Amino acid sequence: MSDAEPSPEPVDWYSNPFDDDKLKEECGIFGVIGTKDASNFVALGLHALQHRGQEAGGIVAYDPDISFQSVRRFGYVRDNFTSANVMEKLPGQLAIGHVRYSTAGSKGQTAIRDVQPFFGEFSMGGAAIAHNGNITNADALRRELIERGSIFQSSSDSECIIHLMARSMGRSIPDKMEEALRQVEGAFSVVAMTRTKLIGVRDPLGVRPLVLGKVGDGWALSSETCALDIIGAEFVREIEPGEMVVINGQGLQSHFPFRPAKSRFCIFEHVYFSRPDSILGGRSVYETRENIGRELAKESPVQADLVCPVPDSGTPAAIGYSLESGIPYAMGIIRNQYMGRTFIEPTEQIRNMGVRLKLNVNRALIKGKRVILVDDSVVRGTTSRKIKEMILDAGAAEVHFRIASPPTAWPCFYGVDTPQREKLLAATMSEEEMRAHLEVDSLKFISLDGLYRAVGEARGRDPNTPQYCDACFSGEYPVEPADQIEKGFQLKAAE
Repeated sequence: MSDAEPSPEPVDWYSNPFDDDKLKEECGIFGVIGTKDASNFVALGLHALQHRGQEAGGIVAYDPDISFQSVRRFGYVRDNFTSANVMEKLPGQLAIGHVRYSTAGSKGQTAIRDVQPFFGEFSMGGAAIAHNGNITNADALRRELIERGSIFQSSSDSECIIHLMARSMGRSIPDKMEEALRQVEGAFSVVAMTRTKLIGVRDPLGVRPLVLGKVGDGWALSSETCALDIIGAEFVREIEPGEMVVINGQGLQSHFPFRPAKSRFCIFEHVYFSRPDSILGGRSVYETRENIGRELAKESPVQADLVCPVPDSGTPAAIGYSLESGIPYAMGIIRNQYMGRTFIEPTEQIRNMGVRLKLNVNRALIKGKRVILVDDSVVRGTTSRKIKEMILDAGAAEVHFRIASPPTAWPCFYGVDTPQREKLLAATMSEEEMRAHLEVDSLKFISLDGLYRAVGEARGRDPNTPQYCDACFSGEYPVEPADQIEKGFQLKAAE
């Protein structure tokens, strides 16, 4: 398999404090089979999934005349997979792709060899794999595989899957993948390809999303439905937790190779990770976020003049809060949509501008007003303080924060870039202590029960009702994070 010359690793002249204070979903995956120039569809799908990973991306395609071809690049999809010179190197009717963030420990140190999809050559042919999630026993697996002679090329936990497949005695690549995935723990949604097949798999708990679409006579697999929309594909259904689908020229086969388990889909997908125009569990993400705002208004009312979102992720919840409370909605903060990397090499003075380079206050609207700011979450609290200062500088009379998720007090180990627990504001402070730290007139988070009501469920009260993974709020991990415990991480004490 050839790999086109990678673009140089970007120099991060400016670390954006607005985005750095958000939890980040680390990957988006997309695959297509049965369409001419499948890689073009994959590039469009990855563009729609760019919010799930903005550091790097890759595409692998197969054409019978030239075998597997791949292109991996740092940066945005639009900058790397739109030129004819790149896309003509990826011919064929079968392709998969991946966009990524690096994990917390290696950010800024990513090598091109860490960029997925990964490729392996097996006795029955080649296979490429793209993974969204996190393998919580990856360190133990890696040590064992290295002791048995495996040579790793990347620092990614996803490469363990390729090595486990290589050691499997399965008689086909899907069989090898099944055997490999039975040995991993944690969260995984996988899109893979052979010379003739497109494969999709979700872990038994279904922590990370994966959906199936129909595009003409072909098929598509995607992290979210919004990426199906961009290529004109029909959304067919979600891949079920614990399901493997294998698609070839004869159609689609589905089976469930893992021990059945109760679904534990990530509830933060509803709050922040997924695009608002996607569908999750048959529910509009936008409508769910509006419902979150309504629940927040019921739980935490306050006298004010305006409800303003922290753009853009706080917008649907702010609309819901306004509708429920009757307080007018207003765009009190304007986001510069064209910001990207700074247009000048930043001096210390420019760095200190921080959030102001990306967000600007609508001063004429804010002056003299009691303002409710609605945001999706508070992680470290650094951005919240800066936004509060901007609102007060614009002449606001009062500032009240309403947060569309419960306090984030625990790190995620299932494919989300989360700070260490001691760096999470809610891990070391009560709600009142956080209010005082942020120096705002009031601060309220939606309750965990309120969040469940907003997504249409009752938390833990009905054994027949789906239970979400809410570990980042509750500290209750559905899969024990074995590698982290080995490093000294302390689980929540039993109550």
